[in-house]
Amino acid sequence: MNQRKLGNSGLEVSSLGFGAMGMSFGYGPPKDKNEMISVLRSAVEEGVTFFDTAEVYGPFLNEELVGEALAPFRGKVVIATKFGFKPDAGGKWNDLDSRPEHIKEVAEASLKRLKVDAIDLFYQHRVDPLVPIEDVAGAVKDLIKEGKVKHFGLSEAGVKTIRRAHSVQPVTALQSEYSLWWREPEEEIIPTLEELGIGFVPFSPLGRGFLTGKIATQTKFDGTDFRSIAPRFQSENLKANQVFVDLLEKVAKEKNATPGQIALAWLLARKPWIVPIPGTTKKERLTENNQADRIELTKADLQEIETVAGKIKAQGERYPEHLQKKIDR
Repeated sequence: MNQRKLGNSGLEVSSLGFGAMGMSFGYGPPKDKNEMISVLRSAVEEGVTFFDTAEVYGPFLNEELVGEALAPFRGKVVIATKFGFKPDAGGKWNDLDSRPEHIKEVAEASLKRLKVDAIDLFYQHRVDPLVPIEDVAGAVKDLIKEGKVKHFGLSEAGVKTIRRAHSVQPVTALQSEYSLWWREPEEEIIPTLEELGIGFVPFSPLGRGFLTGKIATQTKFDGTDFRSIAPRFQSENLKANQVFVDLLEKVAKEKNATPGQIALAWLLARKPWIVPIPGTTKKERLTENNQADRIELTKADLQEIETVAGKIKAQGERYPEHLQKKIDR
């Protein structure tokens, strides 16, 4: 697999990373642990060196899974994890907490679960409006000085927040949703990242599975699957958004590829410092995703996609209203 550097940080990773969340959280019940360990190790065998997790996925289950699966490859892979949530009064991890003392507690616990001496990339999972971002960046800066963290990242942060954080501790990467059917980062985020030399790590690069063409309007999601409450995945919106899949299928046919591969190749073609992190629980899908690294979209291909996609507005919000409030814009 090709390699990329996340901005000016010097952190080099495979051009496609791996988002491990869905193995334990978000898309139905946790999957079989041994099977998921096998998938993660297959990813390493296929050249993936960049893995994404978070304490809140499970919670804790996903970090433990990633830590166990990747233990044999310590020093050969880059593991990113996140801080910034805590349980609410009902025990659900809905409350934000980026107080410096909490960040340091999370780091210590994540180090143990991941079985590493230092966290390669430590993201603030969501911006905490009650804690100045300068204090957050300062806390991570302290952890970097102590050798417990190597790089600082932000997730779903707005441009003002990014600039303020970066002035205290250089931000290596921003992780936010970005795909053919969610292009909002192109307005302000991507130009700012380019200016500051910050890498971009798109999560949900396959539109939470929709851009693979495997989800139909009649698809039913498990009650523990986030998509069951996501407005964008309600049947009427899925039907309206099918035009994105039709476009990808057309280009895929011309390239002897799959729609998902074209969706990933499109992201890779945007900037050389963009590293998408598709996730899967199946080895065959892992291989399919990774092969997107070999697909080169020509200027004509990209123009064809832009001509059609530029006229389409995705239907349905990304998140239910109560979750949307936790995103800094």
